[in-house]
Amino acid sequence: QVQLVESGGGLVQTGGSLRLNCAASGSIFRINAMGWYRQAPGKQRELVAAITRSGSTNYADSVKGRFTISGDNAKNTVYLQMLSLKPEDTAVYYCNAEAETIPGVRGRYWGQGTQVTVSS
Repeated sequence: QVQLVESGGGLVQTGGSLRLNCAASGSIFRINAMGWYRQAPGKQRELVAAITRSGSTNYADSVKGRFTISGDNAKNTVYLQMLSLKPEDTAVYYCNAEAETIPGVRGRYWGQGTQVTVSS
């Protein structure tokens, strides 16, 4: 199994910044991609940003230019630097990983979530 542990959430004012961290551990052969999703009250979970092992990134339109995702393959970690935060960024942020525990056997794993609250 793969465990994901997030950290770095909190309360910040509009225009502020936060950095989320996620570390994967467990029986990992290879992580192929990692990403961040978020879910606000009453809304569906949505992709915020993702990064592949090769470094390709993908962002939701709502965060382009404000958020930056990065990763460290050697440490099985992913980061999300969030700048110019807005109240609409308030949500629980979940780390996600697509990983192989043995070669060729892929699974998707989720962290427990970390709360990000942006006050107006």
